[in-house]
Amino acid sequence: MKNSKFVFDKIAKLFEQGIISSRDLTNEFITILKSKRDEIVFKMKLTSKDEFDVLSKRVENLEKKIEKIKIQKKKKTKQVKKS
Repeated sequence: MKNSKFVFDKIAKLFEQGIISSRDLTNEFITILKSKRDEIVFKMKLTSKDEFDVLSKRVENLEKKIEKIKIQKKKKTKQVKKS
């Protein structure tokens, strides 16, 4: 219950600040969830802080590569001509 209250408080704060664009809201919501995920993993002490930072960078790089591949795939499918 405490965690859900935290998320609801963050969302309420966003509405108070006037963020009404769905894209802005989505990005902010993802950022909140990532920070909570990082906090939970750090509290569980699965890895040291240094290892956690390195693994976080790796995950970010992989996410960027996935996005680039998705964009390239979309461009290739759009270039095909219909006969």
